[in-house]
Amino acid sequence: MSELKYWQAVNNALREELERDELVHIFGEDVGAAGGPYGATRGLQDKFGEWRVRDTPISEAIIGGMAVGSAMSGLRPVAEIMYFDFITLAMDALVNQAAKMSYMSSGSYSVPMTLRTLCGAQRGNGPQHSQSLESWLVSVPGLKVVWGATPADARGLLKSAIRDDDPVVVIESMSQWGVRGEVPDDPDHLVPIGEALVRREGSDVTLVCWGGTVARAMAAAELLEADGIDAEVLDLRTLSPLDKPRLLASLAKTGHLAVIQDAHGPCSVGSEVIRVAATEGFGSLRAGAALLSPPFAPAPFPPGLEADYYNDANQLVATVRQMLDRETA
Repeated sequence: MSELKYWQAVNNALREELERDELVHIFGEDVGAAGGPYGATRGLQDKFGEWRVRDTPISEAIIGGMAVGSAMSGLRPVAEIMYFDFITLAMDALVNQAAKMSYMSSGSYSVPMTLRTLCGAQRGNGPQHSQSLESWLVSVPGLKVVWGATPADARGLLKSAIRDDDPVVVIESMSQWGVRGEVPDDPDHLVPIGEALVRREGSDVTLVCWGGTVARAMAAAELLEADGIDAEVLDLRTLSPLDKPRLLASLAKTGHLAVIQDAHGPCSVGSEVIRVAATEGFGSLRAGAALLSPPFAPAPFPPGLEADYYNDANQLVATVRQMLDRETA
C-alpha cells in the first residue's frame, strides 16, 4: 500500500493505464504541459508525448465528439471535462451518440471511452462550478456512472472505466482532492463497476451516500454511535447501474433509510434510491425514508451561505434521530 492524495491516485491510475495499453489516449483542456487544472495529468505529457496526452481547444462539444470518434476507431480515449457543470456542452456526443452506438449498430460498434470530470461542490465555486448533475447521466441507458469517495476508489474505478468496453463517466470530488488515503500498489487492482461498498456495518439505520457526502455520512455514524444508534454507511460508488442487491440487503438489516446528497432533490439519485426502497424493499422499511439535499436553488458564492446550503453530519444525525423518535412515539 502507498499513501496518496486523491488527485495523486487519479494521476497514478492514468499513468499506469497509459503504460499498460498503448491504445489509451488522454485529451482535454490544459491536460498537457499544464498538467490539468488541478494536477490530475501532471507529468504525463512529458512521459508519453503530445500524441497520447493532448491539449484541445476550449470546446467541450469537440472533446465529447473526439472521444466518441476515437473510441469507435479503436482507441481507448480518456477525455477530461474540467468541471462537471461543463458536461452540459458535451451532452449530444455523450447522450445521443456514445450511449446508443452499440444498441443502434447491433453491437457492431462499441464506444470504450472514459469521460472524467470534477465536481466542485463544497469548495466555494458558486452556481456555475458546483453543480451535482449525476442524475442527468444516470437517466440515460447505455451510460455507466461512477464516483469514488476515497483515493483508493478514485484510482480503482478510473482504471475499471478505462478498461471497460462501454462509455463510462467518472466523477471526481474537488472536496476530496487533497485528502490522503491508502492505495493498493498492484497496477491491476480494480474496483468493480456496479458494486456498492458497506463502509461501516450497522443494525439501526442505513445511511446511503456517494462522492463527497461519504465523509459526512461516516462522521454522522460516529456521532450517532454516542447515542447508541448503530448506523450502517453504504457508499454507492457506482450510480448506474445501481447496486440494488446491496441496498436491499442493508435495508433488510436496519429497516431505516436516510440518503444524503449534494444534488438537488427532485428526480435525483437519492429519489431513485428511495423509490427502490419503497417498492422492492417495502417489506423491510419500518419508517419513512429521508432525503437530505440542498435547497432547490443555485449554490451560493458567499462562504456563510454555502455552509448553510449543504447538509453536514450534524443535520444527518438530527434527521436520523427524528426518524427513530417518530417510530417509537
